[in-house]
Amino acid sequence: MAISIKTKLGALVVGAVLLTSGLALVAIRTSTEFRYITIFAMIATLLITQFVAQSLTAPLDEMNHVAGSISDGDFSRRVRGADRRDELGDLASTINRMADDLEAVDRHRKELVANVSHELRTPIAALRALLENVVDGVSEADPETMRTALKQTERLGRLVETLLDLSRLDNGVVTLRRTRFEVWPYLSGVLREANLAASQRGLSSTSGLHRRTDVHLHLDVSPPELTAHADAERLHQVMANLIDNAVKHSPPHGRVTVRARRGLCPESLVLEVADEGPGIPASERHKVFERFNRGAVPAQQGPGSDGGTGLGLAIARWAVDLHGGHIGVAESSRGCRIQLTLPGSFPARD
Repeated sequence: MAISIKTKLGALVVGAVLLTSGLALVAIRTSTEFRYITIFAMIATLLITQFVAQSLTAPLDEMNHVAGSISDGDFSRRVRGADRRDELGDLASTINRMADDLEAVDRHRKELVANVSHELRTPIAALRALLENVVDGVSEADPETMRTALKQTERLGRLVETLLDLSRLDNGVVTLRRTRFEVWPYLSGVLREANLAASQRGLSSTSGLHRRTDVHLHLDVSPPELTAHADAERLHQVMANLIDNAVKHSPPHGRVTVRARRGLCPESLVLEVADEGPGIPASERHKVFERFNRGAVPAQQGPGSDGGTGLGLAIARWAVDLHGGHIGVAESSRGCRIQLTLPGSFPARD
């Protein structure tokens, strides 16, 4: 049963009055001098008041210290006593919820900076590699080279616009630009870009640096005329991250297969990216889509691979969730198989 502070204070006043009245009656019946009774009543009342005041002010002092820590940027502290069933318990719960929200906002802010720097590395490094080749005389500044540079610049602009959407995620105002497209030519273009990135010297991928030119990329779309309804740019983010991750974990001269199938609903899509690497232990599968998680798998197989920043799969999950779809690690007898489903023409979740 919840007892409010007002009730406790009222009980304190009533108790003090009853105590004083009782002592007065004792004094009358025992002929005790009233001054002794008055002094004793005052001492007893002060002790009871001190006990009650301590139980009320101690939580307030703790709340004051926690609030000061929060104002200094330390969002890890919490107020004890949130389970109290009175106004102080409600206040403690409110402060703890505020600390949780502020901690989440601070974490999202830091992750936003990491995501921006992470995603911008690809087109910047690609553009730099192209320009270095021209300056060093490795390639000519012909129209084809300039078109490639322009394409990377345009992609850089799109990435800036896309990554800025991360700041609106908590408010639920990110929108999708859904279009209907043919899956085969779309995924063929994604794989061509992946091959182009691997062929450039020192190009950064969407999740790290690698120079894997020995991995074969295979596309399997059935039926060939398969169409989908999704945001092509955000889906490109997903597939580029998954392909890059699969390539980095492939053994020398390995094979990465991208499959596309029709889902259960109209214009829904099931995509898979499978590699022949060491795979992901079952105990780690629930954590692979967490930000900054690099997993407990063996080191990347190919030359020039690195551990990345642990953001690629997290970004992929964010984009799939935005579509209202699902992404996860599927069972596979060899290597790793990431499967994602998009609901097609169904509205995305808010």
